[in-house]
Amino acid sequence: MNKIIRMLAAVTAGLVLAAPGALATPAAAQAAPGAGAATRLELPRPTGDFAVGRDTLHLVDRDRKDPWVPDRDRELLLSLYYPALAHTGTPAPYMTVPEAKAFLTDRGTLGEHVTPERLAATRTHSRTAALPRPSAQRYPLVVLSPGFTMPRSSLTTLAEDLASRGYVVAAVDHAYESDGTTFPGGRLLTCTACEQVFPDQSLHRVSDGRARDVPFVLDRLTGPHPAWRYSRIIDERRIGMAGHSIGGAAASATMAADPRVDAGVNMDGTFFTPVPQQGLGGRPFLMLAGDPALLPPDFPDTSWEDTWPRLDGWKRWLTITGAGHPAFTDWPVLGDQVGYDHPETPLSGTRSQQITRGYVGAFFDLQLRGIPAPRLEGPTAADPEVVFHRR
Repeated sequence: MNKIIRMLAAVTAGLVLAAPGALATPAAAQAAPGAGAATRLELPRPTGDFAVGRDTLHLVDRDRKDPWVPDRDRELLLSLYYPALAHTGTPAPYMTVPEAKAFLTDRGTLGEHVTPERLAATRTHSRTAALPRPSAQRYPLVVLSPGFTMPRSSLTTLAEDLASRGYVVAAVDHAYESDGTTFPGGRLLTCTACEQVFPDQSLHRVSDGRARDVPFVLDRLTGPHPAWRYSRIIDERRIGMAGHSIGGAAASATMAADPRVDAGVNMDGTFFTPVPQQGLGGRPFLMLAGDPALLPPDFPDTSWEDTWPRLDGWKRWLTITGAGHPAFTDWPVLGDQVGYDHPETPLSGTRSQQITRGYVGAFFDLQLRGIPAPRLEGPTAADPEVVFHRR
């Protein structure tokens, strides 16, 4: 499987390129024996002004069978991040120990640097069961879709930052598409999809399926009978979506399928589901990619060039010098803390996340809230790694 995942990381680089309270949040994992407080891993602090709450929501689509396990209904597991009242709730866990074991098993030598228990015990900056922050206006919603084989927790740093800036964020685990996700009842669902799409390279099935998952999520979060206890704080008129790797392809595929999504971001993902010839109805789209110099010289993907003329609204194509495919996730940040020199990402984890959070946040501020975003207008000395490939 490690070989397959490394192959997927290359294929998907895309350069030059749960009723409320129904699912109990797992208790925070304990650090490995002998690991003191000084060695506990920690995500970067959010940059916004608000404290961050987090809920877990399990959704089941009774009208749709799972594309990978057809005898089951389609299931999704969401982490919902939101602006919260400070000092309410309890610290939210990063992931379960079984999830961490599944992740490390599929990540080669990373497992030599950190135990599953230590990874699971990573300190986050969100709080379970925190009270929502009162506001005269409702908050825009941003949906996050992770890379194939990656759990939703891989985008925690970005999710917490957006929530601290005044967004509700729904990070989605799509059943049977990660190395391992703990669903209700203690069920660890592994990557059954991998066994089906890798042999024949039918990866478009993943982004196509997520373009059906997300509209269902929007129905359950913003519809007349919402599944989340705090759905009232969501402004259903302002919705964005961002994804990493194949989750980025799912963002544009979802926009093509659902006009409710007003703006989208693809973070380093091949467009396995092509953007329609007629475009996305004039809606804005940001393509944020890693360093083309880190790809093999004969890298075959042309989907970004093919997609660019089809984007018919505000658009940007940015690349980040020194950033490899994992740079848009939490893993380089955590890898730096355990002494893991990720060969695909020479740019530090701290800097990778500063850029990712800064540009994705600026994009949604501009497109969903009307806040000017000068850093999206052209190169800046403050971010020398960011190259405006096309504007």
